[in-house]
Formats: sequence, structure tokens, C-alpha cells
Amino acid sequence: MLSSIIVVGAFLALACLERLWPLRASVEAKLRREGRNLSIAGIAAVTLPIAGALAVLPLTYLVDSRGWGLLPRLGLPKWAEVALVLVLMDYTFYLWHVMTHRVSFLWRFHVVHHADLDLDASTALRFHLGELLLGVPYQAAQVLLIGITPATYSIWQTTFLVAILFHHSALKLPYEWERRLSWFLVTPRMHGIHHSIVRSESDANWSSGLNIWDRLHGTLRLNVPQEQVSIGVPAYRTADAVRFPKLVAMPFVPQPPSWQFRDGTNPVDHTEGVPRSLLLP
Repeated sequence: MLSSIIVVGAFLALACLERLWPLRASVEAKLRREGRNLSIAGIAAVTLPIAGALAVLPLTYLVDSRGWGLLPRLGLPKWAEVALVLVLMDYTFYLWHVMTHRVSFLWRFHVVHHADLDLDASTALRFHLGELLLGVPYQAAQVLLIGITPATYSIWQTTFLVAILFHHSALKLPYEWERRLSWFLVTPRMHGIHHSIVRSESDANWSSGLNIWDRLHGTLRLNVPQEQVSIGVPAYRTADAVRFPKLVAMPFVPQPPSWQFRDGTNPVDHTEGVPRSLLLP
């Protein structure tokens, strides 16, 4: 219950703040988009907990009772165990995110998230149920290998959801604040580049919480001015292409080449005038 209150509170707060200080001009009417995104999230909210209750949650109790996984073998104090869970889950979700882009079958589902014509806190909840269900076995493996208990799983889940709500939001933070935050956290400007229609920019900034994983793997890119970022996927550039029924059906129907416009041309990458590690306003 507490976790749900925190996540819902974070969403409502960000939804209000991004209206007061928007990072980008909206392409679509905000209420219409939010309704569509929350409808997609609603489908998952009704069905995904059943899958989690059947697979992931029972596994956390087994891990707790039988001492499976890495963490029970380290004998760490609770605070250190929680911190290490957050770090290891964050890294392994970096790897999962990369797979959702690189494995064509997974991308068929993940493209629903990226096809949003705008980017805000509601986009953080816009994941096709199919993608979330495909992620259940991966999450179960994380729990088993790392050794995550029910308590640490709840803490991680809450932290993860708040983090993705924050970096998907359209909240325009003061540039100097965000520049400092972007040395270690994923921020709205940083993640906006990941949602660019330019593939080389979308193939960057895969981290969810700490951005050290992008720095270590050489996938960090901060040097695209926000005014030059076009959100979305080239193959789906109209409001009609991203209507709710089409998004639900998208993974199961023939898809055009995602990173080409319908006329067969490609978006042009932005000129890199400064190092990739420098966040631009």
C-alpha cells in the first residue's frame, strides 16, 4: 500500500510540475495522450500483478527462506544489502533495456513505448502488456541469482518506478541543477535523447537509475540540444498511427522499418559540437 501511495504521488506531482515548467512543446493534446497512455498502463495494472504473484513474489519468499542467491552468502548488514540490491537490479535492467532494442522480437513490443509523439511522466507507464509479461522470467532470474527478499524487492520496485517517472517526465529543471545530477543519475534531458527519432541517439542512455552503466559501456550521450530532439519513432509520426487500438495490436501486425520515415528516408543525426559527456540545455 505504501509503495502504491508513493508511486501515485510521484506521478501526480510530476504531472503537475511538468505543466508549470515544460521541457518541450507538446505535439499532441496532453490530456488525450495521458488518457491513451494510462489506458495502456491500466491493461497491465489489471493483469501483470497476477503474473507477478504467480512467479516473482513466491520466488522472493523462497529466496528468503532458503538463502538462495548471491546476497545471503555475503552476510551484509541490511542497509548494505538493500543498497547492493538497488545497484545490481539497476545494472541488470540496463542489460534488459538493451535487449529490448537489440532483439527484434522484444523490440516489436518495446516500440509501443517509444512511438509516443511526446515524452512525459505518462510515457513511463506506457508499456505493452506483452513486453511486461516477457520480462517476468527475466525478473524472476534477477530475484533468484541476486537473492532478493520480499522486503528488498518492494524497496527496489518503488525506487525503480519513481526513477522512471522522473526521467520520463517533461519537467524542465534548472540547467545547472540537471547538469550536476546527470553526472550520476538519469535525468529528463538525458532520457529525452534516448527517445529521439534518430537511431544513433535512441541507441544511447539505456540506464534507468544510475547512469554509470552508460558511462562504463560507452553508451552515454548528453550532447544533443533539447530543442533539436524530436520524440518518437520515424515509422509512426502521425496521431493516427499511435491511436490506442493500433498500439495494442502493434506487436502482432506487420511493422514498417522503425527507423525510417514512411518515404524511406532516415532522420539525420545531430552534429556533435561538444563531448558526449556534456549535457546541453
